[in-house]
Amino acid sequence: MVNKVENVDPREVQMLQHYLNEYGQQIEIFSQQFRMIEQGRLESLAAIDTLGAITAADAGDGTVLLQIGGGASVRAHVVEPERVLVSIGAEVTVERTNADAVEFLKDRITEMEASGKKVAETIEKVRSQMDEISRRLDQVYRAAQQQAPQGQSGTL
Repeated sequence: MVNKVENVDPREVQMLQHYLNEYGQQIEIFSQQFRMIEQGRLESLAAIDTLGAITAADAGDGTVLLQIGGGASVRAHVVEPERVLVSIGAEVTVERTNADAVEFLKDRITEMEASGKKVAETIEKVRSQMDEISRRLDQVYRAAQQQAPQGQSGTL
């Protein structure tokens, strides 16, 4: 820890570094949650666009491009474009009309945006706490350097 510096408590330095590491891990977890929320929001927006395309395609021959993953798509004929199956959570799926499904997805997007905002605020609070800890650590390091005799540097 600190050599030849009596006023710097090595336990405080260790504690501050521990808190800094913990807050860094928390930010990573909240950032992952934020990315998941954003991914869900984008998927819901894409679903709304697709439901609109299915309705528009129904006016034609009812054929749409269906993405099957990996950048591949197939042409599909939607037999009942007004009947949409929507997952409402806990592996429960309900049938809704196309318009009701769009409204449900819009409500879900609103909820995700609110959740994303809360997570972003939490990330900012944790970052603020990390900044405070970093400032305190910096003060401790500066004090250690100032107290070290000329020609020797304090080691933390």
